Amino acid sequence: MRYFFALLPIEYLHHDERINPRSIGKNISKLIKEFFLKRPQLHVALGYIITNREASEVKIFDGQHKTAAQILLGVRQLPVRILIDPDLDVLLTTNTNAGTVLRQVAFDKSVQRHLGSALYIERVERYQKENGLSKDNYNFSEDDLIKYFKGESREMKKYILDSIRDWITHNSENKLKDYVDFGGRAKEKPLSYSTIEKTFYSFFIYREALTTPINYRLEEGENPRELEKEQILKLMNIIAEEIYIEQFDLDIGTHRIEHKIQEGENIPESHLIAYRIGKEEIIYNWLKHVSQIIKNYFIMQGNPIDEDKLFQYSFPESLWDRIRTFIKNLRALPIWVNKELSNTVFGGKQNYKYWQTIFETGKTPQGFNVLPVPINLMNMIKD
Repeated sequence: MRYFFALLPIEYLHHDERINPRSIGKNISKLIKEFFLKRPQLHVALGYIITNREASEVKIFDGQHKTAAQILLGVRQLPVRILIDPDLDVLLTTNTNAGTVLRQVAFDKSVQRHLGSALYIERVERYQKENGLSKDNYNFSEDDLIKYFKGESREMKKYILDSIRDWITHNSENKLKDYVDFGGRAKEKPLSYSTIEKTFYSFFIYREALTTPINYRLEEGENPRELEKEQILKLMNIIAEEIYIEQFDLDIGTHRIEHKIQEGENIPESHLIAYRIGKEEIIYNWLKHVSQIIKNYFIMQGNPIDEDKLFQYSFPESLWDRIRTFIKNLRALPIWVNKELSNTVFGGKQNYKYWQTIFETGKTPQGFNVLPVPINLMNMIKD
């Protein structure tokens, strides 16, 4: 690739959000210290320009943390290696590999999904171009894409799933995302992105490629992938409304909550409920109950369904009402506010089967009563 080096005023530099969507995080403080102590970072920022336009921003796609650290120390000019009209698909793939399989500084999972989504979009555009299709022609399927890019069929399947996860995760209407820790190390938020992947996305996203066209019944609002994404998003929003919004206090966070209870500290009940009910091993089990409620609804209506594609069937309002009622009743269970269980049931991380036993029997695997009665799904969907 053609390139040149330049010393540019910071006003000319722009963050490229497509190739490297990672935001500036807390770790920048370490870089600021390094630069303040006059320890040079040997890799200059990498950027690119596109020359077939009247004007082109210099897009920085690698080294944005080093750039930001210097700007915060008052630097007004920065050296950059600038690629001229590069193949953006190559840069996107290279940067994805750098943050995943090469793991120089590994991207967190949500950023990996965002990059996979971008690669999916690139492959769709390539398919259209190489098959002489217009940019608004989506009369081909996910399966067609996998067959066309047969040298990377495994990657294509991953890109398809990443695009679905990314659409849901970063949707502007996603009310639950404010309570998700995307870095995996913070103590302010009750849910980790890893938990979201192991529960919502693992349970409810159909993992195989569809053979129906991407634009199938799109205008009628019955496209299977769009239904799947929108309905998972709606489920997340119901959970956010009933459990987290105005109930979980981000200032209190999640750090040593059970220890604070044992020390006699007063934790608001609404905060304690939201904290406990969102623990991975717990949400894993009650989201399975949500799945069972949905399946039972369709069965009772006499509708045959493919259980793997559950969220690709349109849910009527009466089913959404049942789901919301279940979550309200789940939240109202006395176990979540029982502070005497802080040392035992909630004293450490349990496995999935531990909580499956509690919900099924009302007792821990050791026989200790913690629920008045086992979970009854028919009772849990009644107001």
